[in-house]
Amino acid sequence: PIIQASPGTSFPYTLDTCPVSGSKLGSMGDPIVRAYDGHEVRFCCNGCIKDFEANQAKYWSEIDTRIVEQQLMHYPLDTCIVSGKKLDDSAVNLVYRNRLVRLASADAVKAFQADTAKHLAALDKRIVEAQLSGYPMTDCPVGGPLGSMGDPVNFIYMNRLVRFCCSSCEPRLVASPQKFMAKLDKAYADAQR
Repeated sequence: PIIQASPGTSFPYTLDTCPVSGSKLGSMGDPIVRAYDGHEVRFCCNGCIKDFEANQAKYWSEIDTRIVEQQLMHYPLDTCIVSGKKLDDSAVNLVYRNRLVRLASADAVKAFQADTAKHLAALDKRIVEAQLSGYPMTDCPVGGPLGSMGDPVNFIYMNRLVRFCCSSCEPRLVASPQKFMAKLDKAYADAQR
């Protein structure tokens, strides 16, 4: 099974720095988490929230640019999930709730926005298909060995497959994504050696 966010929940913030100060999250204590229309944002301190809210257009643009840069290298598809057309240099990089979705055209963007749940489910399914065979971990990045609590559970974070030993591991990854994604990054790096 693939765990999917419940309707109305915010999608986790994927960057490791505060969008206002640029400080590494956690460098000033636990990050302050806020959600804006389904987009989670994490701040280094309460003081940055006021600046963010006073100039949201600027900060959202910067966040979206960084999310595209962060997730583009892991984007597993070369065709549009809406139209099926090949993604080329004219593809639209849409950030939907902190997640990169690549679409072939402005018309595909409209169709995606008309039924986001359907298209995200299709994207999740294709990500699992593309990344499962080369998945480098035999243990859950949060819990124990995969399969120790029944069938592993697939979760998509930053358009990357993360496999859990059980569904209760998902909230822990979402709470501290950098910590657990570092384990997955290390496993991929070790597999390349």
